[in-house]
Amino acid sequence: MRNASSILVRIVLLIPLAFSIQALAGPKQVLIFSGGWKGHFPQETAVWMQSALENAGFEVTRSDSLSCLDNVESLKMYDLIIPNWTAGEINTTQLKNLSDAVKSGAGLAGVHGGMGDAFRDTPEYEAMVGGQFLKHPYVGEYRVDRVVLNHPVMKDVPESFVYRSEHYFMRVSTNVTVLADSDYSSETPGLRMPVVWVKTWGKGRVFYSALGHNVEKEYATYPDAWTMFINGSLWAARVIEKRPENEF
Repeated sequence: MRNASSILVRIVLLIPLAFSIQALAGPKQVLIFSGGWKGHFPQETAVWMQSALENAGFEVTRSDSLSCLDNVESLKMYDLIIPNWTAGEINTTQLKNLSDAVKSGAGLAGVHGGMGDAFRDTPEYEAMVGGQFLKHPYVGEYRVDRVVLNHPVMKDVPESFVYRSEHYFMRVSTNVTVLADSDYSSETPGLRMPVVWVKTWGKGRVFYSALGHNVEKEYATYPDAWTMFINGSLWAARVIEKRPENEF
């Protein structure tokens, strides 16, 4: 109960910021599209995301079909798009529309396999996200360490915290800015594996966190992971702005 209360307190603290920035322009629009492999609880995850994002001042639309990607002009109306679709297949038109919407300025944000293991073997999608899940040979407790101290996504996140879940081993692009990582010496001696990163895709901002196999349970237990998701969504949607010295 204490952890759940902590999440609510953190979200409530973000609400004045979200509403003060959006007061004149109206609420930021978010699309969450959910489906694919059921082992990541896509529908339950979407409900949690919708509730938290609405509490942070967003207006959320949910879709259980990739047909929501069929019209690029409709996609460009969203400030933030959240893939929540492990594995699955996306057709050429849908992928181009999603890519074009982000290049035009829509934000892209997501967690774990819902974004990092979606549409496997689709190079442009992987390039847009900045990485791709490969395996998780270790499942258990590990430490997440903050790499960048003053990025808005890392606001109110401690220098390190312990997390217990699947430890994602990923292929990560060299053009991302890693905000948090973890030790993966069990797989390769000395290896630091990115856990949270940001990047750009055209004019759009991209946020990804590898944390969140079961969002409902894990984020209640480890509220720092939830804080990064909320901050990352606000940042990708340009509700909170860049650091003066950072390209993002």
